[in-house]
Amino acid sequence: MLEHGGNLDLAVQRFGGRAQDWIDLSTGINRQPYPVSEIEPRHWSALPSRSDIESLHQAAQQAYATKAPIVALGGAQAAIQLLPNLSSCGRARILAPTYSEYAAVLAAAAWDVAEVFDLEGLVGADLAVVVNPNNPDGQRHDPNELLALMPRVGRLVVDESFGDAVPDLSLAPEAKRPGLLILRSFGKFYGLAGLRLGFALGSEADVAALAAMAGPWPISGAAIAIGRRALLDRDWTKATSMRLARDGVRLDAEVRSQDWQLVGGTPLFRLYEAGDARAAQERLARGQIWSRVFGQRPGWLRLGLPGNETEWARFAAALSR
Repeated sequence: MLEHGGNLDLAVQRFGGRAQDWIDLSTGINRQPYPVSEIEPRHWSALPSRSDIESLHQAAQQAYATKAPIVALGGAQAAIQLLPNLSSCGRARILAPTYSEYAAVLAAAAWDVAEVFDLEGLVGADLAVVVNPNNPDGQRHDPNELLALMPRVGRLVVDESFGDAVPDLSLAPEAKRPGLLILRSFGKFYGLAGLRLGFALGSEADVAALAAMAGPWPISGAAIAIGRRALLDRDWTKATSMRLARDGVRLDAEVRSQDWQLVGGTPLFRLYEAGDARAAQERLARGQIWSRVFGQRPGWLRLGLPGNETEWARFAAALSR
């Protein structure tokens, strides 16, 4: 199993306590989630109807400012799992370092997979993957540069899972172009990762193929009802984007005393060069604050943003130990 954030079982095993006692900053998931109120009982008791699913698709198109075909799936990860089957195996090139599931899933499906370290390295690939903004270092790519890359690759996949708070980066408005596939995560920005909801946007052919592979009920009735409501709530989206921007600056200020160097980040997480990241993780863990470290980068420590003043106070106390 690949290493990911959110592995609180490991934190509890190593440092004790119960999962609910911990503040999990290892994932980059918004810790002030969208408020979930009651939904109609039918969303629990009945199979999702085609009109229900289409209403969610329309809400997502509105939220992402696109008219491109779209399919709702069980998180962006579900789209990644289907990605190798969109075409016959070939050369897959992934802009790295980035989310490790792409390489693992494509390699398991017998694709020729390699990581590259600049956009030019993607040229000639049958399948090129760019995460924008990137996880874990927050690197951003101008949408026009990515569009210019399209004629030089077979299919360009742009993962915008951390893009909700930076809409100017999004290529969703261009997703109808053949050879372009956009992936979006719902759970991160809206803080509802357990809902398991995401979207793929692309050409009619690609979206139809993904929908056929996903089957007739790829998401739950609850995901449809809550997702539609949240995606259409532009006031909450605007307020949350502003808060996350402020809190990112606040987190940088909190860690300044540690002499950690900011590597990068997105509105949902920050990545620091901490020297000995595992030592820093253990120090925070003694205050039941869980963070993310990287086996291949021993100095990197990734932190999500605390969700309320109580969490900020606990983070500051753990940091000062």
